[in-house]
Amino acid sequence: MQSVDRDLNSPTVGEAALSLFRHPVQTLVRQWNWKSAVLSALTRGTLFFFANLGAGVSAAIGAMSLEAAFYITVAGFYGSATEAFRKARPAWLATIVMMIVMPTLNHSLEFALHWASGTKKLTTSIIASVVFSMLSAMFNLFAMKRGAFIVGAERQSLLDDFRQTPRIIFDFLTFVPRAVWVRVRQD
Repeated sequence: MQSVDRDLNSPTVGEAALSLFRHPVQTLVRQWNWKSAVLSALTRGTLFFFANLGAGVSAAIGAMSLEAAFYITVAGFYGSATEAFRKARPAWLATIVMMIVMPTLNHSLEFALHWASGTKKLTTSIIASVVFSMLSAMFNLFAMKRGAFIVGAERQSLLDDFRQTPRIIFDFLTFVPRAVWVRVRQD
């Protein structure tokens, strides 16, 4: 597992954002994160399927298909943006940007798409999707800081990413308690 980069030479959040705007082809297209696209389409399609199942199997399959098609397209760009912010400092601000700003853009498009298509359980679906986005944004940034689920220069195979995942999940779930413990012991 790779270590978290705390180097002061890492870009600031502003520099990372500016790089996305100045070099969109390099950062968003050439570094399109296929791992994020595939995994997001699978999980979000499933989420929309179950959120719409109460409206019937046909409605659930329609919502799932639309969501999977949408996220197979946009999640690769979102993953690229997350990867661009993975070493940005301060880390707390990078997390907030990835947790709030990026999902706001995605969910605005997602809502419009599902509204236009007549998704039956739209409110339930979007609420579930927003909550999932906030949690997954934090987790993805956390994982990418540790070298998993990236497609850039430090990439590894998807199988290696999955091998690393149980440890990353454990570290993610225990991050706050461990930080509190360290703080209490210092006082």
